[in-house]
Amino acid sequence: MRIMIVTDAWSPQVNGVVRTMQRVISELEADGHVFEIVHPGSGFMKVPLPTYPEIKLALFARRAIEKRFDQFEPDAVHIVTEGTLGMAARAVFLKIKHPFTTAYHTRFPEYVSARAPVPTSWGYSFVRWFHKYSGRVMVSTQSMVDELVEKGFINTIAWSRGVDIDHFTPTRRVAANSETDPFAGLARPIFLNVGRVAVEKNIEAFLSLDLPGSKVVVGDGPALKDLKKNYPDVHFIGSLFGEDLASAYANSDVFVFPSLTDTFGLVILEAMASGTPVAAFDSTGPKDVIPNSAAGTITPVDGDLTAGALACLDLKRDDCRAHAETFSWRAVAEAFLQNLQPLPTPDRRRFWQRLRRRTNHQNSAA
Repeated sequence: MRIMIVTDAWSPQVNGVVRTMQRVISELEADGHVFEIVHPGSGFMKVPLPTYPEIKLALFARRAIEKRFDQFEPDAVHIVTEGTLGMAARAVFLKIKHPFTTAYHTRFPEYVSARAPVPTSWGYSFVRWFHKYSGRVMVSTQSMVDELVEKGFINTIAWSRGVDIDHFTPTRRVAANSETDPFAGLARPIFLNVGRVAVEKNIEAFLSLDLPGSKVVVGDGPALKDLKKNYPDVHFIGSLFGEDLASAYANSDVFVFPSLTDTFGLVILEAMASGTPVAAFDSTGPKDVIPNSAAGTITPVDGDLTAGALACLDLKRDDCRAHAETFSWRAVAEAFLQNLQPLPTPDRRRFWQRLRRRTNHQNSAA
């Protein structure tokens, strides 16, 4: 299949949306599928996102998207995000009457509300409008599907996540304070958090915990400077990648995930694959992955994570690894392919004939 992907989130951004799509695309390209990826770095005029300048918003993209669609002639199209590129693509596909699918990767209304005085009800009105005509809205967990259905969404379908169990592995764990220990010199146990250091991640719920040993944060983001100042006893070590990141997961003792806005949280699976148990709140993502797994603990949203984090110290690292091994990127990629809404072959032929006639007529009129 020829598949067109439109996304406001792409490299050099480092987040779950980007990693999910890159891995899915890699899996499907290995099977011979061909992709056209439209992202902010594709030559568009860009402006920084207010309150988060590291993220760029592409402007005036409709004509370029339509041109790339015509040139690529995709069998199916998928809109990843609800940003400016996503809205432009939605307008194009509705205009030319080509079916498309979308994804709900982030609790967009809560994300916006955390950064600006915007009621979440306004945010949900927007995302319902955005996804209304999607053939399928791919949602990372069943609990998130149920929540969105209650809020008036239609055509939702659960689409899980995976983890690279060869890269994130317990074999990277080394003796404490050895030459290769990434946390050498820090008091044990190590309580780790990995992710974007931003207000919507609720990271202070972790930083403020009264825990023994050391608290370590891996990642960068707009809240980093203030949090360093407010929590001088926490070890902020910046962003890590590749083997360094995998080593940090494997050599920590507990992974603490305080976010209430993620729809899944890939870092949960990465920690488990590394043998590290996860303490999290009873929110979408953790409550779909952790219960009955012996790989972590769940705390009520209005509760204190301290007890859950301490209880993780008694969990078996082998059980964490075994649970992570049940999440396959191959299955995720195959489900993505099945969820797409391509035109049937006869309809596809008629669609492109009609589109070419329309284009030729417009060119003649010009």
